[in-house]
Amino acid sequence: MTTPEITVASPADRARVVRTLVAAFTGDPTLRHLFPDPVSFPRYAAVFFGNLFDKRVHKKTIWTVQGGASVAMWEPPGDGDGLADGYLAAHLPGDVLERVRAYDQAVHAALPAVPFWYLGVLGTHPDSAGRRWGHAVMREGLLRAAAEGLPAVLETGSPGNVEVYRRAGWEVVGTLAEPVPTWIMRRP
Repeated sequence: MTTPEITVASPADRARVVRTLVAAFTGDPTLRHLFPDPVSFPRYAAVFFGNLFDKRVHKKTIWTVQGGASVAMWEPPGDGDGLADGYLAAHLPGDVLERVRAYDQAVHAALPAVPFWYLGVLGTHPDSAGRRWGHAVMREGLLRAAAEGLPAVLETGSPGNVEVYRRAGWEVVGTLAEPVPTWIMRRP
């Protein structure tokens, strides 16, 4: 298998990245908790992922294959990963916004107090699944973390992803039962 060309996302990649992530997370338990209505799911998930893209694109910590067929959105240490509430409040109804806020607060309260690189989102469009592109884009942030001598941290609400991440060298360091079962994982 050939190594894919990995690029840093630019604002021009936004639409493709968001489409990929909405498709990749359609069955994800966390996203289904946040946006349970199947009719509004694509629209609200697009707002959510668009917000995360907009927060990170200028930091040059979003890596992609083929301009967004596979995406890793990383947050550098010290930058926080809080929500851009104004943007979300303008685009999500109150009940949805409250679920997003509650999840964000619960997860961030469970994250380590020491500096780390945060893998906020990792997804591959279903049409490109099975090519190990997710591992390739994830590796870029892991290399940055290693170069700084820092661990990497992520959270997942998908039990199946826990084993996938374990095989990639991650270990479970914490769990949350509410608002949705979530595993906090770390890679030294």
